Amino acid sequence: MRKGVILLLALFLIAAAVFFAAHKREEYSYMTNEEIKSDEIMQVWGNFVERDVKPHGTLDKRTRYLVLLAGNAAAQGFGSYETLLREALKAGVKPEEIKESLYQAVPYAGMAKIYDFLILTDKIFAQSGIKLPLAKAGVVNEDTRFEQGLKAQKDIFGSEHIDVMRQNAPADLKHIQDYLSANCFGDYYSRGILDIKTRELLTFVVLVSMGGADPQAKAHAGGNKNIGNSRALLIDSVTQLLPYIGYPRALNAISAIQSAYGA
Repeated sequence: MRKGVILLLALFLIAAAVFFAAHKREEYSYMTNEEIKSDEIMQVWGNFVERDVKPHGTLDKRTRYLVLLAGNAAAQGFGSYETLLREALKAGVKPEEIKESLYQAVPYAGMAKIYDFLILTDKIFAQSGIKLPLAKAGVVNEDTRFEQGLKAQKDIFGSEHIDVMRQNAPADLKHIQDYLSANCFGDYYSRGILDIKTRELLTFVVLVSMGGADPQAKAHAGGNKNIGNSRALLIDSVTQLLPYIGYPRALNAISAIQSAYGA
């Protein structure tokens, strides 16, 4: 009898753990929770966003939402991401563009950080009556992904720089250089829906929002400059991100911009 009770208790605990894991993201609905929104700190924060930050700069609605969605995913802001996603859909941002902004974050933030946002996005799409899956936007295959990726790398960073980087890679690290070309740039930058200038902007956004990647942020600030994205575009993007990622990461982002464009 005692063994049976212990077994039932163990099964209950396992079931509870599984249920909690499956529903753990429900706790991140705080950005739409009226009780939390009435708290003084949320009022201060919200006033800062609406009164000071949102009117600043010249980002169009589409770009602003794509920047904020990619940045919040990289920063692991589940509640704010959900709120922004619902706003973006109401503002007319295309579901395909939203998904691609997440896809672009994968090689930089890693799937461990982005996976739950893909699940959350599909859930909200379904609630909004958006038919899934969305149309495929990939254009490369195993025979073309390396070539296309290498081309994108050279378009962004310059042929000489990429050639030297690949030539100077130690023998035991050459596979990483191949991964960068075929996967990071071939599998992602070649995709449809978003052009290369938007993808490179989002790459910079992801790097500065997750933090800990200052050398890469500086490199991609330079990449943005090389392909024609303006200093003002990057500063406006960081300005919109600031309330979500905080001043230290925003100031690091500005440092990266100044290193590429000048003070």
